[in-house]
Formats: sequence, structure tokens, C-alpha cells
Amino acid sequence: MDPRPPAASVALTRTGAVILSGLMLITTACSSADRAASTAPAKSAAETTTGATTTTSPPPTSISVPATAVSVPTTTLTTAPTTTLAAEPVWPRHISLAFSGDTLAHSPLWSQAQRNAAATAGGTGYNFDPMLAGLAPVVAAVDLAVCHLETAIAPEGEQFTTMPRFGVPEQIADAIVAAGYDRCSTASNHTADRGTAGIDRTVNVLESRGLEQSGMARRPDEIRPKLFEVEGVSFSHLSYTFSYNGLSLPKGEEWRSATIDPQRIIADAASARSLGAQVVIVSMHWGAEGLHQPTGFQRNVADEITASGLIDLVIGHHAHVLQPIEQVNDTWVLFGLGNILSNLPTSDRWPAASQDAAVVTVAITVDEQGTVTVDRPVAHPTWVDKDAGWTAVLVEAELARNDISAGQRGRLERSLERTRSILGNFFPGTEAA
Repeated sequence: MDPRPPAASVALTRTGAVILSGLMLITTACSSADRAASTAPAKSAAETTTGATTTTSPPPTSISVPATAVSVPTTTLTTAPTTTLAAEPVWPRHISLAFSGDTLAHSPLWSQAQRNAAATAGGTGYNFDPMLAGLAPVVAAVDLAVCHLETAIAPEGEQFTTMPRFGVPEQIADAIVAAGYDRCSTASNHTADRGTAGIDRTVNVLESRGLEQSGMARRPDEIRPKLFEVEGVSFSHLSYTFSYNGLSLPKGEEWRSATIDPQRIIADAASARSLGAQVVIVSMHWGAEGLHQPTGFQRNVADEITASGLIDLVIGHHAHVLQPIEQVNDTWVLFGLGNILSNLPTSDRWPAASQDAAVVTVAITVDEQGTVTVDRPVAHPTWVDKDAGWTAVLVEAELARNDISAGQRGRLERSLERTRSILGNFFPGTEAA
């Protein structure tokens, strides 16, 4: 048998084009005849007219081309799968953090929050957002911002309460989020003010707003060290308090929060490391109210826990005034960050400095081997302007304005000088003393 294909067979090119060999000539001839016929006047198939004479032309020759069944094999073009190369991790990792002091919503702040809500298109409820909005230029600019929520949120359907047993409106969490915070420490001397229902409500509300927290627990597992990731680095955040103001957690539910015990803190930090934490931050509710100087208890605990080498940063609250920033065993300890939001001072018991605070930013670098470097902290002074609706302001930014009154400028300058006396060596642009 002749192995060559017949004349009317199909040749396939690599692009899938089909050439019909042997039919091309016939196709061309037919096409030429069609074009010629299309130029003549429309007549019957067998007639043409010349003047008055009609002649009958012979019928055209019909060419019969036997139909050739052409079987065209299907060609499936397979595209090689695209390989996506995972981006190589970039080392070292640089992460920016921010921390602030006590968020303490006394009852006058609730009333102001109601007025704020009413002024917003006749709204109802509570709007604390303007009180913390002035901090956003610093807080929202970092990779991880941590607040300290000192008070419990009132259980649903129950009355709000202030000193000595706090239970505040849930909308305080909205303001915390709006300012740019990512999580809060919650262990404090007011943790148990509204019982376990207050703890549950606080954690539920924060969770519903997308805020993570350390220091309160609805279940035993929630008080244990946990990990979270920031810019590809694994963190653990632990939170402890010196007491519950004489209250006790229910028997068998001591896990609801955590009190300061150096051995427990070291054990928790070790647990966090075993889980894979590269950075461990410890928040401490400690110190003596109204005193700028750390107590012996603070110093002893700071020394013991940092000597373990397991903790990268210690953040302090509770004194309601600013306390120093120091290195203890090569670990930065922020002993006390003041009141970022409160109604203090309310009496002679509280100094003017209880209106002062700071947002402290810290840059952390983690290299490929997991070595953590914590840069020198930077303190951004703040002040609560009680006459402007209890708004927390960045003092240096306010002083840079040219539209404030002389009286307001004087109050801001006095606040700045008070803060400078405690944290002046850590102001933006300053160098180590």
C-alpha cells in the first residue's frame, strides 16, 4: 500500500492550520466563476440578451467534486504549569511598637461621650472617639500599638459604675480601635470590680471590636501564653497586676486573671518561648499611686524577671503619673506611663502630673538567627485637656499650633516641663544621657 496520503488529505501545521491539498485549484476556479457572474445583470440561469435578439447559451458545465471526509485530529496544547516562587523572607525584620498608660473612664467622661454622640447627627449612646483621636498620628503609625484598659466593661444590661468599682460603657473600645490600637493589657487592680461577668463582658467586647488582649480570661486556656505575629515575627504579650483591691476571684477560677509573681512570670515567658515566641513583652500593673519613683517592689521584680533573659520589654502602669524608663539587666523597663485618659486630678490627693502621660514608641529588630535588638524608647508627651472634652493631645504638636490661647499654651508648657523632668532624655531627637 502506498504509504503516502491521498491528494485530498490534510496536512497539519504546528499552529493547527489546515491545508487542503488538491482542492485548492478547484476552489480557486469556482471562486473566479462566481466573481464573473456577479458582474452581469440578473437573469435566468440560461439566458443573456443582446439588443432585441435573445440567444440561449449552453448550460454551464457542472463540476462534481466528490466530498472527501476530512478527519482532523484534535491537537491539545498543554501549557506548562506556572511556578510561583515564594518570596524569600527579608531579614532582618524591623518592627515599630507603641505603648500608653492607664485608660481610666471616670463618670464625667461618660457624660461627655453622650454629648459627643448627641452632636453627631443627633446620635444616641456614647462616643469616646474624640478623646483618643489626637493620639492617632503616633499610635496608628506603628506596626503594633498596645493600650492599657484599666477598667472592666459593665456586664450587659447592668448599670455603669465608677470609683471604687468600675464598670464602663463598651464604646470605650471603639475609641481605642479608632485611635489605632491593636491590643490591650487588662490585668489591673480593677479587673475583678464587676466580678466574672465583668471579665467575660470585657473580653467579649474587645474581641467583637477586633482587639486582642492579655490579662483577663473567660476560660483557663485564655490566661496561658499565646503567640501572635507582627510583620513575620512571633510575639507573646503577658499581663499581670499587683492586686484586685482586696477582692478575690472565685475559688477554682483564679485563672481569670494573673497577679505578679516573678517565678510565675518567668515560667510563662519560658512557655511562650517554647511555643516559638521570638519577642516577649510583659505588662505590669504596679507601683505607688501618685509617686514618680519606682518602689522597691517594682525594682526587685524588674530585676528578677529580666535576669532570666526571657523577656524583651517591660511596660508599667497604675501609678497615674509618669515614672522613669531604665535598662535593667540590659532590658528596657518602662516603669509607668501615666494616665493616657482619665478625669484626674480630682482633688489635692492627685498632683497636676496625673494629667500627663506619654505614648512611648520602641523599634525592634529581629535578625535571621532570631537575635532581638530593642532600640532606645522614644517618649511622646501627652496631656488630657479636660476643658476640651477630655481629649488626649500630643503636647509638642499642640504647642506647634499658632491658634491656641496664651492660657492654653501655658498649661501645655507646664505639662511638657513636668514630663521632661521624668522622661526628657527620651524625647524625640534626644540622645542617651
